Amino acid sequence: MGFAKHLMCALEDSCRCLGVALAALVLTACSGGAGSSSTTSTSPASTTSAQAAVTTTVATPPTQQSARIEKWIDLQVGECLADPPPTDPSVVTVSVVDCAVAHAAEVYLLVNLEVNAAIADVADRECGAGLTRYTGQSVGNPFVVTYLIDSNQDRTSANPLPSTVICVLTASNGGPLTGSARR
Repeated sequence: MGFAKHLMCALEDSCRCLGVALAALVLTACSGGAGSSSTTSTSPASTTSAQAAVTTTVATPPTQQSARIEKWIDLQVGECLADPPPTDPSVVTVSVVDCAVAHAAEVYLLVNLEVNAAIADVADRECGAGLTRYTGQSVGNPFVVTYLIDSNQDRTSANPLPSTVICVLTASNGGPLTGSARR
Protein backbone atom coordinates (compact mmCIF):
# COMPACT_ATOMS: atom_id res chain seq x y z
CA MET A 1 0.00 0.00 0.00
CA GLY A 2 1.42 3.41 -0.92
CA PHE A 3 2.38 5.88 1.79
CA ALA A 4 -0.29 8.41 0.78
CA LYS A 5 -3.02 5.73 0.72
CA HIS A 6 -1.87 4.43 4.13
CA LEU A 7 -1.94 7.97 5.53
CA MET A 8 -5.46 8.55 4.20
CA CYS A 9 -6.66 5.31 5.82
CA ALA A 10 -5.09 6.34 9.13
CA LEU A 11 -6.74 9.76 8.96
CA GLU A 12 -10.11 8.20 8.06
CA ASP A 13 -9.80 5.80 11.02
CA SER A 14 -8.91 8.68 13.37
CA CYS A 15 -11.88 10.72 12.14
CA ARG A 16 -14.19 7.70 12.47
CA CYS A 17 -13.02 7.13 16.08
CA LEU A 18 -13.48 10.82 16.88
CA GLY A 19 -17.00 10.73 15.40
CA VAL A 20 -17.94 7.69 17.51
CA ALA A 21 -16.50 9.30 20.64
CA LEU A 22 -18.35 12.56 20.02
CA ALA A 23 -21.61 10.69 19.37
CA ALA A 24 -21.16 8.79 22.64
CA LEU A 25 -20.52 12.04 24.52
CA VAL A 26 -23.58 13.68 22.99
CA LEU A 27 -25.74 10.69 23.93
CA THR A 28 -24.34 10.74 27.47
CA ALA A 29 -24.85 14.50 27.80
CA CYS A 30 -28.36 14.40 26.34
CA SER A 31 -29.40 11.55 28.61
CA GLY A 32 -28.14 13.46 31.63
CA GLY A 33 -25.14 11.20 32.30
CA ALA A 34 -24.55 9.29 35.51
CA GLY A 35 -25.91 10.95 38.64
CA SER A 36 -28.31 13.19 36.69
CA SER A 37 -31.73 14.10 37.99
CA SER A 38 -33.22 12.98 34.69
CA THR A 39 -35.53 9.97 34.68
CA THR A 40 -33.46 8.31 31.94
CA SER A 41 -30.43 6.57 33.37
CA THR A 42 -27.18 5.62 31.74
CA SER A 43 -25.62 2.33 32.70
CA PRO A 44 -22.07 2.51 34.11
CA ALA A 45 -20.77 0.32 31.27
CA SER A 46 -21.88 2.71 28.51
CA THR A 47 -20.51 5.75 30.36
CA THR A 48 -17.15 4.01 30.80
CA SER A 49 -17.08 3.05 27.09
CA ALA A 50 -17.72 6.62 26.01
CA GLN A 51 -14.96 7.90 28.28
CA ALA A 52 -12.52 5.23 27.03
CA ALA A 53 -13.24 6.16 23.40
CA VAL A 54 -12.50 9.82 24.09
CA THR A 55 -9.30 8.99 25.94
CA THR A 56 -8.12 6.68 23.14
CA THR A 57 -8.85 9.25 20.42
CA VAL A 58 -7.07 12.07 22.23
CA ALA A 59 -4.10 9.91 23.23
CA THR A 60 -3.30 8.64 19.71
CA PRO A 61 -2.95 11.52 17.22
CA PRO A 62 -1.63 10.61 13.76
CA THR A 63 2.18 10.45 13.86
CA GLN A 64 2.98 10.09 10.14
CA GLN A 65 3.98 13.08 8.07
CA SER A 66 1.71 13.89 5.20
CA ALA A 67 2.84 13.91 1.62
CA ARG A 68 2.45 17.01 -0.49
CA ILE A 69 1.18 16.72 -4.03
CA GLU A 70 3.35 18.38 -6.66
CA LYS A 71 3.45 18.41 -10.46
CA TRP A 72 6.30 16.11 -11.45
CA ILE A 73 7.60 18.74 -13.89
CA ASP A 74 8.28 20.97 -10.85
CA LEU A 75 10.41 18.41 -8.98
CA GLN A 76 13.74 19.61 -7.61
CA VAL A 77 16.99 17.81 -6.78
CA GLY A 78 16.84 16.20 -3.33
CA GLU A 79 13.07 15.69 -3.24
CA CYS A 80 11.81 12.20 -2.38
CA LEU A 81 8.76 10.49 -3.88
CA ALA A 82 6.35 8.32 -1.92
CA ASP A 83 5.78 6.11 -4.99
CA PRO A 84 7.87 5.20 -8.04
CA PRO A 85 7.91 7.80 -10.84
CA PRO A 86 4.79 7.63 -13.02
CA THR A 87 4.96 5.70 -16.29
CA ASP A 88 1.49 6.76 -17.42
CA PRO A 89 1.75 10.01 -19.42
CA SER A 90 -1.66 11.14 -18.11
CA VAL A 91 -0.33 11.27 -14.53
CA VAL A 92 0.87 14.81 -13.87
CA THR A 93 1.36 14.82 -10.09
CA VAL A 94 3.44 12.88 -7.57
CA SER A 95 3.47 12.63 -3.78
CA VAL A 96 6.59 14.26 -2.32
CA VAL A 97 7.63 13.17 1.19
CA ASP A 98 10.43 13.94 3.62
CA CYS A 99 13.45 11.79 2.71
CA ALA A 100 13.73 10.70 6.38
CA VAL A 101 10.62 8.52 6.00
CA ALA A 102 10.46 5.43 3.80
CA HIS A 103 10.07 6.44 0.16
CA ALA A 104 10.30 4.87 -3.30
CA ALA A 105 12.52 7.32 -5.20
CA GLU A 106 14.69 10.44 -5.00
CA VAL A 107 15.31 13.15 -7.59
CA TYR A 108 19.07 13.63 -7.98
CA LEU A 109 19.67 15.55 -11.21
CA LEU A 110 17.96 17.90 -13.70
CA VAL A 111 19.53 18.10 -17.18
CA ASN A 112 18.50 20.50 -19.96
CA LEU A 113 18.32 19.03 -23.48
CA GLU A 114 18.59 20.51 -26.95
CA VAL A 115 15.69 20.26 -29.38
CA ASN A 116 17.27 17.63 -31.62
CA ALA A 117 19.10 15.60 -28.98
CA ALA A 118 18.85 11.84 -28.97
CA ILE A 119 16.87 11.94 -25.73
CA ALA A 120 17.39 8.36 -24.56
CA ASP A 121 21.14 8.45 -25.20
CA VAL A 122 21.62 11.81 -23.48
CA ALA A 123 19.34 10.90 -20.59
CA ASP A 124 21.08 7.57 -19.96
CA ARG A 125 24.55 9.13 -20.16
CA GLU A 126 23.75 12.21 -18.03
CA CYS A 127 21.70 10.33 -15.43
CA GLY A 128 24.40 7.66 -15.06
CA ALA A 129 27.18 10.22 -14.56
CA GLY A 130 24.96 12.31 -12.28
CA LEU A 131 24.22 9.32 -10.04
CA THR A 132 27.92 8.81 -9.37
CA ARG A 133 28.39 12.52 -8.53
CA TYR A 134 25.31 12.58 -6.26
CA THR A 135 25.73 9.27 -4.40
CA GLY A 136 29.31 8.12 -5.00
CA GLN A 137 27.82 4.85 -6.33
CA SER A 138 27.59 3.57 -9.87
CA VAL A 139 24.35 2.52 -11.54
CA GLY A 140 23.18 -0.96 -10.59
CA ASN A 141 23.97 -1.44 -6.93
CA PRO A 142 22.42 -0.23 -4.67
CA PHE A 143 20.53 2.12 -7.05
CA VAL A 144 18.93 1.97 -10.47
CA VAL A 145 18.12 5.01 -12.56
CA THR A 146 15.00 6.14 -14.32
CA TYR A 147 14.00 9.52 -15.66
CA LEU A 148 11.10 11.72 -16.65
CA ILE A 149 11.22 14.11 -19.62
CA ASP A 150 9.64 17.56 -19.34
CA SER A 151 9.28 18.77 -22.92
CA ASN A 152 8.25 22.39 -22.78
CA GLN A 153 8.71 22.95 -26.48
CA ASP A 154 7.40 26.22 -27.81
CA ARG A 155 8.16 26.27 -31.52
CA THR A 156 7.80 30.06 -31.61
CA SER A 157 10.61 30.72 -29.14
CA ALA A 158 14.34 30.58 -29.67
CA ASN A 159 14.95 28.42 -26.57
CA PRO A 160 17.79 26.01 -27.53
CA LEU A 161 17.16 23.81 -24.43
CA PRO A 162 13.38 23.29 -24.25
CA SER A 163 13.38 19.89 -22.54
CA THR A 164 14.50 18.80 -19.09
CA VAL A 165 15.46 15.29 -18.03
CA ILE A 166 14.51 14.65 -14.39
CA CYS A 167 16.80 11.85 -13.17
CA VAL A 168 15.36 9.70 -10.38
CA LEU A 169 17.01 6.91 -8.42
CA THR A 170 15.29 3.90 -6.86
CA ALA A 171 16.59 0.93 -4.88
CA SER A 172 17.93 -1.82 -7.16
CA ASN A 173 16.04 -4.42 -5.09
CA GLY A 174 12.75 -2.54 -5.52
CA GLY A 175 12.46 -1.89 -1.79
CA PRO A 176 11.93 1.38 0.02
CA LEU A 177 14.68 3.92 0.65
CA THR A 178 15.16 5.72 3.96
CA GLY A 179 17.17 8.92 4.16
CA SER A 180 18.73 10.80 1.27
CA ALA A 181 21.12 9.01 -1.07
CA ARG A 182 23.19 12.19 -1.41
CA ARG A 183 26.74 11.73 -0.17
